[in-house]
Amino acid sequence: MQWSPKTHRATISTRGAAVGRAGPHVGIVGNVGLPGVRAGRPGCQPRLEHLMDANMGGVWAHGARAPRRGIVVAAAELEAAAGNSETAKSTVYELDFCSRPILDERGKKVWELLVTDSNGSFTHSKFFPNNKINSTELKNAMAELLASRNERPEKVLFFRNQMQTIITRALTELEIEPVPSRRCYRLMALLEDRLENVYKKDPNFSEKAATLFVYEMGAPEDLPDALRGESWSFVQLPLGALRGELEEVVRGNAFGSVLDLESIGIDVNDETLIPGVAIYSRRANPLAAWTNGLELAAVVADTERAFLVLETGVNDRWKYGAYRRTQETTEEAFAWETAKQEIGGLHFLTVMMDEDADDVAGLWLLCDKRPPNV
Repeated sequence: MQWSPKTHRATISTRGAAVGRAGPHVGIVGNVGLPGVRAGRPGCQPRLEHLMDANMGGVWAHGARAPRRGIVVAAAELEAAAGNSETAKSTVYELDFCSRPILDERGKKVWELLVTDSNGSFTHSKFFPNNKINSTELKNAMAELLASRNERPEKVLFFRNQMQTIITRALTELEIEPVPSRRCYRLMALLEDRLENVYKKDPNFSEKAATLFVYEMGAPEDLPDALRGESWSFVQLPLGALRGELEEVVRGNAFGSVLDLESIGIDVNDETLIPGVAIYSRRANPLAAWTNGLELAAVVADTERAFLVLETGVNDRWKYGAYRRTQETTEEAFAWETAKQEIGGLHFLTVMMDEDADDVAGLWLLCDKRPPNV
């Protein structure tokens, strides 16, 4: 990406001590207070503005490369565009093993093993009595499923952190990698659909039999040094241009991950501005590699504590970047968070050498989505 000259810069040390200076403020446009895309100099690409810059807060503008042709937001779609008419098989499964709001003949809640893949190519459901909930039963049920499908996923995502011991043991014995993750978007949508169209229509459905598993977030912890950048900015990019950058991820030329927007149920088009956070570091490639080793979930702007929170796994949280608290920076952080929520939580994280870098070292398309209470 090509970045335009800065109009404002305030730096903060990695431990949060403000040491910056303020410059002229770039005008905020749009109904959520986010800067919009403006025309650049003649012969230049469209420009994208920064909201805030901080050292891991300010407002400055940058440009973006023209969208590349043929990009899609999911590897499965990329294969289809290449002429593969068959639904791409996923090597990633999504699994839930939990009680459901349905009572058996003993008046006890039944449990369900629910499995799909990241492409939504299949749905597998099997119910269990509550006295058959252990890793052996789960392992046997999964072995039957894998045998029937004649395939073995590379990894299985699950968001039910309270079931981690049972799920991890069962999958490990099957030599499948278990991954606690909130990126189970197909599974979450499936659960929401089944609550209305399966569970509530069952004659033994009971509102009083709601799950006792509560989704709780941990307190933010200090970020490991290996994951720390030198500065960061709030940014935004039209989805069409963002797809051009994501093509490098799909091709393996950059670290990162993509999303199937259909699985999340977000209605956006190529003109939709997607908010993001850009991390700058002279060691961009190692930083991107370390970041890629995390199961990224979301970036959240915590306006009460004036720092970014990086959420990973299911409920891990990290103090990702701070900024000097002023009315201006608080409003900008709130505007960025509001813009993210207005498009269903969709946003991105990118790692670059600096604001003038032509290429990204890492790019992750994320969605701030909480698991359903089912």
